[in-house]
Amino acid sequence: MTGKLINTRFPTASGVASALAVLVVLALSVLGDASTQQPAPASAPAGEFSAERAVAELGRFATEPRPMGSPASDRAKDHLVERLRAEGLQVQVQQSVGARSATGLATFGRVDNVVATLPGTASTGSVLLTAHYDSAAVGPGASDDGSSVAAMLETVRALRVGGPLRNDLVLVITDGEEEGLLGANAFVREHPLARRGGVVLNWEARGVDGPSLMFETSKGNARLVETFTTAAAHPRGDSSMVAMYRVLPNNTDFTAFVQAGFTGLNSAYIEGSSLYHTAGDTIANLALGSLQHQGENMLALARAFGGADLAGLRSDHDLIYFRALGMTITYPDALVWPLAGLAALLLVGAVAVARYRRLVSLPGVLSSALSALLPIGASVVLAQAMWSLMVAVRPGYDLMGGLVHRPLIFQAAIVALTGFALLCWYLPLRNRLGRAALALGGLAWPTALGIACAALAPAASFVFTVPALAGALGALIALMFPRWALVPVTAGAMVSAMVLPAVTRNVFHGVGLALGGAGALLAIMFGLVLLPIGELFFPDRALRRRTVAVVLLSAFAVACASVGGGLAADGFDAQHPRRSHLAYVLDADANTASWVSAEDEPTDWTKQFVGTRNTDRLPAGYARGDLWTGPAQPLDVDGPRVTGSRAGDTVTLHVSSSRGAADLVLRVDRPITDVTARAPGSAPVSVQVSGTRAGTWPGEIRFRDLPPEGADITFRARGNQVQVTAIDETHGLNVVPGFRPRPPDVEAGTREDGDRIAVTRTYRF
Repeated sequence: MTGKLINTRFPTASGVASALAVLVVLALSVLGDASTQQPAPASAPAGEFSAERAVAELGRFATEPRPMGSPASDRAKDHLVERLRAEGLQVQVQQSVGARSATGLATFGRVDNVVATLPGTASTGSVLLTAHYDSAAVGPGASDDGSSVAAMLETVRALRVGGPLRNDLVLVITDGEEEGLLGANAFVREHPLARRGGVVLNWEARGVDGPSLMFETSKGNARLVETFTTAAAHPRGDSSMVAMYRVLPNNTDFTAFVQAGFTGLNSAYIEGSSLYHTAGDTIANLALGSLQHQGENMLALARAFGGADLAGLRSDHDLIYFRALGMTITYPDALVWPLAGLAALLLVGAVAVARYRRLVSLPGVLSSALSALLPIGASVVLAQAMWSLMVAVRPGYDLMGGLVHRPLIFQAAIVALTGFALLCWYLPLRNRLGRAALALGGLAWPTALGIACAALAPAASFVFTVPALAGALGALIALMFPRWALVPVTAGAMVSAMVLPAVTRNVFHGVGLALGGAGALLAIMFGLVLLPIGELFFPDRALRRRTVAVVLLSAFAVACASVGGGLAADGFDAQHPRRSHLAYVLDADANTASWVSAEDEPTDWTKQFVGTRNTDRLPAGYARGDLWTGPAQPLDVDGPRVTGSRAGDTVTLHVSSSRGAADLVLRVDRPITDVTARAPGSAPVSVQVSGTRAGTWPGEIRFRDLPPEGADITFRARGNQVQVTAIDETHGLNVVPGFRPRPPDVEAGTREDGDRIAVTRTYRF
């Protein structure tokens, strides 16, 4: 029983036409979802969004780094306040202390949120447009998140032309997002407008290019998604991104709003991500089509939600949504289990008919399904091994986190490696287990993953259930009507081509090559669905071993050539620089200084400063992870000042910087809990901390934008003695003796302690 799923002979031209039809659908799906909008000129009608008008606004505040508490941040804030008041909005600056906790870490900081209100005519609630105006310390943040702020200004201008909205429109332009959502947390904790709740539309960027993707929603999103798909002229994104983002460690301001009870949507563009949080996040590198797409969606949703009855937007269920050939498909999450079950039933039905027609045996189908674990696992392993090889050959990739400058050829290499793994399984077994058994056994895995997602991540279930459903239905019809078998099988593959490749593309851009195995898993699921069509290109007879070897070697050669071509093409230069990490650390107690780098293999530039793995000269508690060090000339500055006392497990401190540093870090040699901070003129703010920091002392407390008078910090830590290393930090290394600027093909990396002067003192309580 080793028959074929398509058991009728078809002309070669029919097989070619079938494959071409699938490829056309694949191309239309991937390229359609990758498209942005043509940027509208400054002369566009006043009621429309114009990227050229928005980028002109961007040029007025996003040309320099503006980390929270910096003079550049203050200049940006003042400009935004002036512009919003000029548009007739009621504007205030919320000054507060933001707070956030993570594993072993408490972060505090003084924030200045810009809050502007446009009252509605008959308000049913508030519609909040949110973005952050602070940037990473090493770059101007034109995309992250200056472009969204500029889009808000252009959106307000366009809305004012069209007359007032029904609902109140509130612009919340937050501070301190890059340091842990500090501004958003302060807003939802203290601001009167936060207590009213409402719909929040958050806007972000994790790159400089690509379509604006609606990638996250609050729970019970049915009415929100319906509004999004109806109002946005070019909606992008799918519910698998919602499921994926909920399990990733990433956060945006949207997280704070949702935790406070807001409903809403979160959008961002994510391509060109090698420039994310770097000096390359500039206006010159910003794709205006991405700004246009994000801005058009922002304006459309502001109008839609601004005119809606917000009380009617709450729902008790989610929608599953995805794109297919330019259309957005939606269905309620109540159908997730029925569809997953139907896919399984159709597959069982196809196996039963194939068994009845003596094309397969049940042991053969079971063996095929179990053996398919080999190419599935191999494709994931090969993708991850490819990244390890890339880092070994080019150590500069290590600091990029999988977000390389030219990812496309490497993504193609993962697809080629996946094809190689699939062929290594399929070709030796096609006549031993049977082609129909392998095709039906292969379909068992998208079916099983659809069921698993139905249980664990319903929003992502369509990624597997829809291809499994289409593939099983196509197989069943093909078995029942052999003369027309090619048509339903091709149709099933075309449905899969509408879904899996586009989702795979988003996964590649979303998680990067460091987690390339995620994209490989999706790619091999698509390959399993395509097996019956692929069989049309092989003869019925068993292939000779030499032929199998030639095919496999050719597939492997293509994959290797893709990796090699990627490494050859993706070199570092002034437009695509290598990242580096360097900090200057002064131990004020010992009056010794060191250069410090966390690079895996230092660049030639970094090697001027570091040359050993010895960290003995570093202050107690400073080192985090494996570091390179080198001697440096001590600066004539005093260290941070810490005074305080201890009563039982409670340590009460007053911290300040004698040199006026804006940022202060406390490393504690014990696990910490119950941390409270108070700045002059502000109420105390408390967070609960659990767990311990990895690779360094177990407890850490940060205070960003430390006031000149200092701040009071209280925490609990058990033990007979608590040791605290205080570190005050300033941005930039130019004042350090012996520092030499980076060459054009090297830029600062994204680690938060890089390009900082850190001065330390250690205290015991």
